[in-house]
Amino acid sequence: MSARRDRFRFIVETLTRHGLGFAVDSLGLDRIVSAGGSPGRPGPPRGVSVPVRVRLALEDLGAVYIKFGQIVSTRTDVLPPEYAAELARLQDASPPVPAAGIRAVISEELGPAAAGLLAALDDVPLATGSIGQVHTAILEPDAGRPADVVVKVRRPGVVAQVNEDLEIMAELAKRAEQASAAVAGYRPAALVDEFAQTMRAELDYVQEAGNAERFAANFAGDSRVHIPRVYWNATTSRVLTMERIRGIKINDAAALREAGIDTGALAVEACNVLLKMVFEDGFFHADPHPGNFFVEADGRLGIIDFGMVGTISDTLRGGLVRVLLAVADRDARRLAAAVNQLCDPGAVGAPAGLEAGLGRLMERYQDRPLAEVPVVPVIAELAALLRGHRLRLPRETALMVKMLVMADGLGKQLDPGFELASQLAPFTRSVILASLSPAALAERFKTLGWEALRLGTEAPEMIRRVVDVLERGGFDVHFRAEELDRLMDRAEKSGNRIVAGLITAALINAVGELVAMQPDRWRNWPQALFAAGIGGVGALGTYLALTARHRR
Repeated sequence: MSARRDRFRFIVETLTRHGLGFAVDSLGLDRIVSAGGSPGRPGPPRGVSVPVRVRLALEDLGAVYIKFGQIVSTRTDVLPPEYAAELARLQDASPPVPAAGIRAVISEELGPAAAGLLAALDDVPLATGSIGQVHTAILEPDAGRPADVVVKVRRPGVVAQVNEDLEIMAELAKRAEQASAAVAGYRPAALVDEFAQTMRAELDYVQEAGNAERFAANFAGDSRVHIPRVYWNATTSRVLTMERIRGIKINDAAALREAGIDTGALAVEACNVLLKMVFEDGFFHADPHPGNFFVEADGRLGIIDFGMVGTISDTLRGGLVRVLLAVADRDARRLAAAVNQLCDPGAVGAPAGLEAGLGRLMERYQDRPLAEVPVVPVIAELAALLRGHRLRLPRETALMVKMLVMADGLGKQLDPGFELASQLAPFTRSVILASLSPAALAERFKTLGWEALRLGTEAPEMIRRVVDVLERGGFDVHFRAEELDRLMDRAEKSGNRIVAGLITAALINAVGELVAMQPDRWRNWPQALFAAGIGGVGALGTYLALTARHRR
């Protein structure tokens, strides 16, 4: 407990020293601990902007806060542009762990199997980060020859430090929501919770290795991409051993041109690889900065660092399709509803003004084909609009947006004339068409059918519970004879509707099952027969709708 209090005190001292005492007061941290003096290093001079002060404070608070700032800097739906731009400058300057400490972790994790790896381990780190440290090594002969590998080792003691900082950050976020209704609208506690999930995932190297293998499976047989092999016999939650990727960093345009590589073609190819991850695989690299992409001697794109990934679920894909369809139809009302549902699935209606704002945004680009729309400026305008209405994108969508922005920046570094939209257009069209395919429609029919069946089968149980309450004397009900007649009439009609509903649900489910089992054969069904079946279902649905209007 004293360690936690000491950490709180350090946070208070750091914020105060950087001229952020107002945050200390508003969060009530002065009531938990007193600063008791400040660290010896002076704060920034007067006149330095608040965003700069925040960045400097996060750098002093350490690795977890730096990582948080780096991730939040991409959330322009939450942060104003001046803060996002400043936090993007955050650099992790974690000192390297001494070689003896790294070797001790490897020995502890791998046991006797570590001997060969340690014999050829380079004690000078290839890269150093807040979570782990990377060294090169030679793995004992594999398939008749030694393997050139990189070994990522988790820092000793980092898990305890990360968990403590995450708990403190969660408490600070909760206090921020309580202190300000304006801040609460951005749901900082949920943002910190998302960050905590990301951090804890990055602490587990077995999960990162699994991510790498999933990417390898998705790109199996694709000659454009090289995903490094995982050596599972030398991998644990604290040690990750993978094939070493060698090549030219993808943003080193001069070296690429010197090697005879067409940077314009490379920009398109790299972008298409990233878009395939999102729109075809539903599993994407969420940290595609240039340091994680290399062009190998054989022209393949080598990709590394799989700790941060994003996943497009069926629900999220459906939400994105609704957004894309509304944009294609230039329908601001539907777009507002789709965006609002994407940001807040439980919302009943879109915030006032969102439809008008989206309408103005679409009007500015209505005369341009999708392939010519400047994606990043549109994303920036959309983010500002969401921020103004206190709407926050879900984590996976925010990661996808971040990836698209980084892909656009990378493309322009390689080719100043690169336009992301021209590459994005075919993928968005394919997503829309896929959502309207027989298999996709069949799946939706099945889902609707099962939901209707579930509701119908649960209705008797709901009625039984009401009867139980009545029998226990939960409340008194008095009827006159004529009222009882009307009640019985209604009950009969309701029973008819339930039966019709169950039949409709069963038919919908049957159609879905048939089409799902043999999606190609439906095209060969006689049109009249198919229309009759759909018409029958529609007739029952119409009956339900008409009778429902006469419930009173």
